[in-house]
Amino acid sequence: MNYGFIIDNRKCIGCHACTVACKSEHDVSVGVNRTWVKYVEKGAFPDTRRLFSVMRCNHCEDAPCVEICPTTALYTRDDGIVDFDPRRCIGCKGCMQACPYDALYIDPETETAAKCNYCAHRVDIGLEPACVNVCPEHAIISGDMANPDTEISGLLAREQVTVRKADKGTKPKLFYIEGDESTLNPTSTEPSSDYMWSSQSTGVGHFAKYAEDRISHADPIQMARLLAAQGSIDDAHSENEIIVPPGEGMSDHAEAVKQENAQRVYDAPGKGILWGWEVTAYVWTKGIAAGAFLVPFLAMVFNWAQVSQETLWLGAETGLLFLLFTTILLVMDLDQPRRFLYVLLRPQWRSWLTLGGYALTIYGALLTLWCVAMVLNRSALAGGIQGLAALFAVITAVYTAFLFAQAKGRDFWQSPTLSLHMIVHSVMAGAAIFAIFGFFTGGSRSWYGFLTDLIYISIIVNILVLLFELITTHSTAAAKQVVSMILTGRYSVSFCFGVVLIGNVLPLWCVWLGGTTSLAVAGICILIGIYITEHIWVRAPQTLPLS
Repeated sequence: MNYGFIIDNRKCIGCHACTVACKSEHDVSVGVNRTWVKYVEKGAFPDTRRLFSVMRCNHCEDAPCVEICPTTALYTRDDGIVDFDPRRCIGCKGCMQACPYDALYIDPETETAAKCNYCAHRVDIGLEPACVNVCPEHAIISGDMANPDTEISGLLAREQVTVRKADKGTKPKLFYIEGDESTLNPTSTEPSSDYMWSSQSTGVGHFAKYAEDRISHADPIQMARLLAAQGSIDDAHSENEIIVPPGEGMSDHAEAVKQENAQRVYDAPGKGILWGWEVTAYVWTKGIAAGAFLVPFLAMVFNWAQVSQETLWLGAETGLLFLLFTTILLVMDLDQPRRFLYVLLRPQWRSWLTLGGYALTIYGALLTLWCVAMVLNRSALAGGIQGLAALFAVITAVYTAFLFAQAKGRDFWQSPTLSLHMIVHSVMAGAAIFAIFGFFTGGSRSWYGFLTDLIYISIIVNILVLLFELITTHSTAAAKQVVSMILTGRYSVSFCFGVVLIGNVLPLWCVWLGGTTSLAVAGICILIGIYITEHIWVRAPQTLPLS
């Protein structure tokens, strides 16, 4: 068996009966939706038309939400339905980042993830999903696609159908007959703060504090577009100039849709920023925790500098301290923080959230064992542990890149250089920490020379990595839009002054000046620059709509 859906847009009248039936069947809270109808209007008065598109979970054959879920709260049934168990959910929101179709939400009542589950409880007793039963035009068709005698199989055989974001490789099982680019491609039209019949800018529950971000931090041009779309700009000449101009970084097809004056007039409320400052801070503290141990280890193993016992102790203690901060931030980001141990006790081994949780735990345990071995004066044992700890420091530094890669909904994170980005930042952070400590504790000439050279080299490599990430060709419109936001849009000031000037140029100048004070100032600037960089890299991709 292989269940799927067809939405026949030739019949859909946008009545929202499917939305209401879904809410009634599953007691879905106001402000969030498992099924919703998106309205797009195209053309210019009087030659206009309105298009409807039912949005919901695509029950993908290769579901990225299942792969990233660390606790098997999401799973694929034998009949192809992607179902979920809220009792196992920790509220990490990884599934929401992984889903390219914006199908998941955090239930404000249970504070766990939820989505369309194909009314699995009805299917199990031989009934169709509630939305299928209630649709007055029979525009929603469900059934077993593996059975050639079903209606859905017949339609798939004789009708031309489209899916959303086929390039993601998820093999979605939600098909559209006469699906229009302006409704299926989220970059074709701008989201708005208010839609007809409703005010949906704030969200509920988890989304109440994040959902306004997309509008409140929008670029001035985007704000003008949104106001024009709502009729707040009365000057016809201004409206034509604002709504019709080419969308930077958009595909040719999406740009053609823009030129048709396509605009959203009704949609589900935006979810805004899902991974907020806690995730930015955790990436930052994790990098410091890894780098603080790696830097003296590299100096000692390759004989690049004389490393004192005090320096080794300082690196291990700093690593443990910032690992503690990392754990606290990870727990703070969960909507179900009391279940954080489920990551270790109920693991789903394909998820990099699970693998990362174990990497952090093992790294912390090895640092603790190293400290114990040093206290007991077991130098041979400490040396062996030190090598393993350095290995897990590297894993700790880079695993987030693989986690972000599993978040297939965010195109900008699908970068082959993101792991290099993470390891370079860890080395920079470790060198910066010891540069700051050196102002208070002192050190040998060879140690200061090593730190100076390491800061020079790591900053140059970091600049090259950032250039590669931003300048090389991006394959999708969404990734190009993020690059545009960073270089010329809402994040351009933070990038130019925070990342380029404070995080890279000033440290190079301070190191060139020489002296422990200048080196310490360089370390402070580096840490500030890394935090701002991670803030932009984590936040910017989340400002783009997925549906």
